[in-house]
Amino acid sequence: MSSIITFALVLVCTSQLADISATRYDPTWESLDSRPIPSWYDEAKFGIFMHWGVYSVPSFYSEWFWWCWKGAHTQECVDFMKKNYRPDFSYADFGPMFKAEFLNPDQWADLLARSGARYSFILYLF
Repeated sequence: MSSIITFALVLVCTSQLADISATRYDPTWESLDSRPIPSWYDEAKFGIFMHWGVYSVPSFYSEWFWWCWKGAHTQECVDFMKKNYRPDFSYADFGPMFKAEFLNPDQWADLLARSGARYSFILYLF
C-alpha cells in the first residue's frame, strides 16, 4: 500500500497541484461532483488522466468489468466470475487483492514529467 500512496503523492507534487487536502467525500454524486478541478484543467493543451483501482485486480475485459458483470450481465464476464471466484464474491472483495506489487512510481512520474503534459492521478481505494 505504501507504494501506491507514494505514487499518488509523487504525481500530485510533480503536477504542481496547489491544494493538497485531506478532504473526505461521501459516496454520492453530489459529494463527488463537489471536488475542485485543477486550475490547469481548462488551460492545458494536453493532459493525462490516470485511473487505477480495484477493477484492475481481475485484469479481465475492461475497466468497466464490474458493470459488465453485474449491470449488463455480459456473458464473458459472468462466466469469468463463475470460473474464478466464489458465488457470493463482491466488488469490495477485490480490495485486499489490490497490492500494486509491480508499481514503480519514479518511472511513472518521470514519464509524465517528460511528456510535457499536465496530469492528474485518481486512485480508487474502494
